[in-house]
Amino acid sequence: MGIFSRFRDIVNANINAMLDRAEDPEKLIRLMIQEMEDTLVEMKASCASTMAGCKKVGRARDEAGKRFHDWEEKARLAVDKGREDLAREALVEKRRWHERAQALEHEVRECEALIAKYQEDIRQLEEKLASTKEKQRLLVQRHVHASRRRRAQEDLRRLDSSDAWIRFEQFETRIERMEAEADLVNAFRRPSSLEDQFDRLKKDEEVEADLEALKASRKKSDGEAAG
Repeated sequence: MGIFSRFRDIVNANINAMLDRAEDPEKLIRLMIQEMEDTLVEMKASCASTMAGCKKVGRARDEAGKRFHDWEEKARLAVDKGREDLAREALVEKRRWHERAQALEHEVRECEALIAKYQEDIRQLEEKLASTKEKQRLLVQRHVHASRRRRAQEDLRRLDSSDAWIRFEQFETRIERMEAEADLVNAFRRPSSLEDQFDRLKKDEEVEADLEALKASRKKSDGEAAG
């Protein structure tokens, strides 16, 4: 397969459709990137070779143009000297170099057109390669995320059905029951007898104080009534 034919196949390829149909998209995209990179290297090498050849042809064209002008000057000199025979021969050489210069000019233009095509194809292929590498990056990310999610789901399923999880739930239930029992003990706990005695003393003092205040109030009221 020629380089331009291979380039057209690559650039025109519908990568998304190919990946959708592939059994192993990651492997396929790696192969596609490798093919693009190999083709790109080959196209750049061919372009460089064509540019070198074009410069060589350009130098030959310039030389033919110089020789054309040289023979034109010689023909004029021969006419000036009355040597028509030499003038005819000079004009024949002039025509020959003119035809060669024209042919080389045509070849240079073809080379330049081919170089322009190489450069445009290289640009398109580089864009396609960059796009494909981006697809590869996204594909790898999706694969990594999918693998992590699958492992997480598998771990959850194993945990749900494992004896360790069952034992953990039983242990948690025991702790909750112990906490409830402690709350019940605190709710019905009675103060000690010593605390009861001090509480009664405090209450007796408060009662006595209230009694004294009442008696004082009554005496004050009686005194005001007598006066």
